[in-house]
Amino acid sequence: MHKPVRFDKKQRVIDELTRRIHSGRLRRGKRLPGEHQLAEELEVSRGTLREALLELKRQSYIATQTGVGSIVTYDGVEIDPQRGWARALAETGADLQVEMLRLATIEEADLQTRFGVERFIAVDRRRFTRGGLFVSLERSRIPALPALADLPARGLVDDSLTATLRAAGLEVARGEQSVDIAYLDEESANLLTRDVGTPVLRSTRTTFNQQGSLVEHVVSLLDPDHFRLHLHFGT
Repeated sequence: MHKPVRFDKKQRVIDELTRRIHSGRLRRGKRLPGEHQLAEELEVSRGTLREALLELKRQSYIATQTGVGSIVTYDGVEIDPQRGWARALAETGADLQVEMLRLATIEEADLQTRFGVERFIAVDRRRFTRGGLFVSLERSRIPALPALADLPARGLVDDSLTATLRAAGLEVARGEQSVDIAYLDEESANLLTRDVGTPVLRSTRTTFNQQGSLVEHVVSLLDPDHFRLHLHFGT
């Protein structure tokens, strides 16, 4: 059986360089080593390396400047939601801070009907860079169970909603998530200090426990310059 060796080597180079970028080893603005040095380091031909760099350029990971070389342009964040946003962001080395906007018990009629839950705890947060640029707005709704009744008063466990849910016995067994483009309304635009109508990524994620009861429903508005959808599939 014929094996596409060149394609495998090209993909290996792409995977290795994106891993370095996501880990922060290659940060935004950093110049990649020269083609000769990089090809030797990754043990591929310069032709294979160039094909991999073209693909990284197509995916907006790098840009090529004449006389300079390839520069990393990607400054987004790859997140494993199973570990929670706070921990996942910290592990990537992303320099983002979080601000709690609301932690309160509420009622939302549409969600009551949809999930059969009478009352929710709203956990609204926004994240921003050290320079003060707001890059995400997250509105989480979790069921106001007895174990969480005093949550608005005591706050999140280790500033992590994932840890708080786990401590309350809410373990995720399944869920669904969709991502689309949304345009900021006045309230969201003010919170993100953007113009009304600015397009952003909108992620809607709902998770359930083993019994099919709601664990969390969260709608996140994400700055597309800092976040992207990156799916892994296959073996």
